[in-house]
Amino acid sequence: MKVSKYWAKIPIIISIILSLSFSFINPVLALGGVQPPLNQPAPQFTLPTNVGDGEISLTDYQGKWVVLYFYPKDFTPGCTLEAQRFQKDLSKYHSLNAEIIGVSVDDVNSHQEFCDEEGLKYPLLADTDGKVSKSYGSWLAGFSMRHTYIINPDGVLIAQFLGVRPAIHSQEVLTKLQELQSYS
Repeated sequence: MKVSKYWAKIPIIISIILSLSFSFINPVLALGGVQPPLNQPAPQFTLPTNVGDGEISLTDYQGKWVVLYFYPKDFTPGCTLEAQRFQKDLSKYHSLNAEIIGVSVDDVNSHQEFCDEEGLKYPLLADTDGKVSKSYGSWLAGFSMRHTYIINPDGVLIAQFLGVRPAIHSQEVLTKLQELQSYS
């Protein structure tokens, strides 16, 4: 009889151990890697692009809000939808002194073709080695994860989106940006 009572308690003990272990998970760890801390300077970068002088740095946007979004691949359905929605709302972002920047592992030529085909009027950056994606905790198995970050005019990372749904994401980011600006 004592043996069966002992075995009956094992599932309870296991569930307690599991719930306690999950309660101590670091919240900055997400699928894709360690997230950069909020309310700290955003990780700096300079990457090749399909626009302007051929390179863009985060410091080029000092004094502006930046919506930095990472996505897996040009010309894929979800990435195309997300890019189109940001383009559709681009004038709303500009009215809030915000710029959109997309980042993926695709090269500059692919970005140029993607922008031409989709009518995108904001820069896409070529993170072909994944270094910047890794610094933002947005790297998995050779691709950038679908993550978005809002950086304030002082270069401080103040918001992140890790569970992105392409169809509504631009509106979510606009709402958050308006909320953040109402506090400043």
